[in-house]
Amino acid sequence: MSDLSIDIKISKVSESNIKNVDFNDLTFGKVFTDHMFVCDYVDGVWQTPEIMPYQPLTIAPSARVFHYGQAVFEGMKAFKDEDDQIWLFRPEDNFNRINKSSHRMAIPDFPKDFFFAGLTQLLQLEKEWIQKGKGNSLYIRPFVIATEEAISASPSNSYKFMIICSPAQSYYAGEVKVLFAEKFSRAADGGVGFAKAAGNYGAQFYPTSLAHAKGYQQIIWTDANSHEYLEEAGTMNIFFRVGDTLLTAPNNDRILDGITRKCVIQLAKDNDIDIEVRRVTVAEIKEAAKNGTLKEIFGAGTAAVINPIAGFEHAGDEFELPKLENSYASLFKEKLTNIQYNVSEDPHGWRYKV
Repeated sequence: MSDLSIDIKISKVSESNIKNVDFNDLTFGKVFTDHMFVCDYVDGVWQTPEIMPYQPLTIAPSARVFHYGQAVFEGMKAFKDEDDQIWLFRPEDNFNRINKSSHRMAIPDFPKDFFFAGLTQLLQLEKEWIQKGKGNSLYIRPFVIATEEAISASPSNSYKFMIICSPAQSYYAGEVKVLFAEKFSRAADGGVGFAKAAGNYGAQFYPTSLAHAKGYQQIIWTDANSHEYLEEAGTMNIFFRVGDTLLTAPNNDRILDGITRKCVIQLAKDNDIDIEVRRVTVAEIKEAAKNGTLKEIFGAGTAAVINPIAGFEHAGDEFELPKLENSYASLFKEKLTNIQYNVSEDPHGWRYKV
């Protein structure tokens, strides 16, 4: 267990901005809470962490993050139940993953005690920003950037670890359709696809904008070598239901080790749903769509939770998916959110009380 009594310097805002926020009309990731957590790495040591009012940073134009992309992040959520208790969901997985990402980007590991003490104290300070009710949450963004003032091509000697928070509702609204990638790739063997490196997401924006121009909201990426195997979407891991069997790609150094993905795999086993974690080909999914055995495609991720996909296109072939009353997507979303909001039992110990 982490030491949550770590001494953290706290400077509070004089007046909260919460009164100016319409929680019924939130754009994802546009509104931020009153405070942020900050900790600097200097002279080989993470310094005393602080919680301070949310504010702009002063950073040199020569900071290495701007030139060599040393930046990683995480995505988490806090939930409030009907008794006003605050819960995190598998936060240790997020902590482990940000350090795994950092390691790949030559960024020093962040101390576990600092992470959990800072996160806990920040959430206690911002508890009024966490709204009750399913679909409402506080999105939490831990991240690290390289801050050393130097433009030589080598790892930074100084870093800034931060946590900012943003009240959230459902991530996607309306019907989501996707393109299967034919040309562009998200990641390659031996690369940084498994890490939540900032550059992974920046590199997706151009091909995704081309998809948007054709009326599609996301891309399902294919492997860089052959473009024959379906891997993940821009912000989600992907599941396919063929007949009554669920399919998803295995983890590798191209695919993010999604926490929601792991939950879906476990929930499928809990509910006696056949699941195969294996390479999934474009050809088999197109054939299943043609012969009527493709029942569902859905994404799984922290922001989206479970997001059904209504149709897809590949090589000019367009496919609509059936609208099911009792879909796997709705089953998993209900079971997952019931655990997150402390409505149901938590047999796997995923909830973490703040």
